[in-house]
Amino acid sequence: MNKATQNLEDDHIYILRLIDVMQAMKECPAPEVEHLEEAVALIRNFADGLHHAKEESLLFPLMAERGFSVTQGPVAVMLQEHTIGRAFVRGIDENIQLFKEGDLSALNLIYSNMNGYSELLQNHIYKENTMLFRMADNALSQSDQDSLSTQFEKIDIQSTNNNSKSDYLARISNLEHVYMHA
Repeated sequence: MNKATQNLEDDHIYILRLIDVMQAMKECPAPEVEHLEEAVALIRNFADGLHHAKEESLLFPLMAERGFSVTQGPVAVMLQEHTIGRAFVRGIDENIQLFKEGDLSALNLIYSNMNGYSELLQNHIYKENTMLFRMADNALSQSDQDSLSTQFEKIDIQSTNNNSKSDYLARISNLEHVYMHA
């Protein structure tokens, strides 16, 4: 049985790889500003724009139709964590701008927000993979799964900011090549 949640778990593999890259960037004495900006772009366009869009516009509403609350319980927690994650990304981005303007102390705030985002997402992904998605698998019919899978695949190949999922994965691999194999 094909489960739509597998598509989301596959995304998580790459989001975690991006988090590993961000952690490696912090170990670099002077990471390239363009690479920091690329990490933010990948979070906003892939992790949030593509992946969270699948959850927030398709999976979570369908789970709500099947009896899950969006104001309390697991789905509500995931939505709240998405909002917290966006705040960390905003903190990274705002401090990149300050750093580019010559405020060297902004680098510490970039790293602090990267740490917060990384810790949040690692825990968030664990909860989704081990609990929320298993709940969804049990609550959704095969027809629900098939419909979600089809919709997820369309999102993956449709252009998001002129990029498909495969484009984003290649960009993550490029950053990995710079920071993980140095």
